[in-house]
Amino acid sequence: MTQEPRVPTAFLTSRFAAAVEYATALHATQVRKESSIPYLSHLLAVAGSVLEAGGTEDMAIAGLLHDAAEDQGGEVRLLDIDARFGPEVARIVRGCSDTLVADRALKEPYELRKRAYVSHLATADLATAIVATADKLHNARAILTDLEMDHADRRPDDADPMGKFTGTSAQILWYYQECLAIAIASGVPPILTTPLGHVVRELQQQLAGLDA
Repeated sequence: MTQEPRVPTAFLTSRFAAAVEYATALHATQVRKESSIPYLSHLLAVAGSVLEAGGTEDMAIAGLLHDAAEDQGGEVRLLDIDARFGPEVARIVRGCSDTLVADRALKEPYELRKRAYVSHLATADLATAIVATADKLHNARAILTDLEMDHADRRPDDADPMGKFTGTSAQILWYYQECLAIAIASGVPPILTTPLGHVVRELQQQLAGLDA
């Protein structure tokens, strides 16, 4: 028996295409930490995960732009996002930003930023929590992949594979554990929280192995 095609939960319009173009221009010269991978790959992955979790077009656009204000202009960038894509997108992007300092060199230390962000995220609405969790899932998977690949070739005198991050291993693990707990408490769909839970547990094991 032929099944009827499923109706999409979100219809993507020219606004989404414009957001892809906007994100591409903003992050064109950025790459993932200590790699040659275009940063846009992360943004597209987050937007895709948001859609898979049943997010709206506004949420998917926010997924594409979730780092735009944090990394590319702060409050001024957020105002531009509001003007181009509307207040709902700008609101979610604000909620996903751990700083809105325009000069990245003036960001607060990792622990202060992340503790403030976690406190804020715990009070966020579901739309913001879904976009934030999609972001954490992709980032945590990337960290875990790096650790697993590094483990195979690692020698005792090698540099700490987590050294490329501004936070310590313990701080980073704590951060993802907190974000996972908040996502579950906020009602983020299991399509995001279940894999994030698996990744966080694997991260804990990998990091414990580094300290052994």
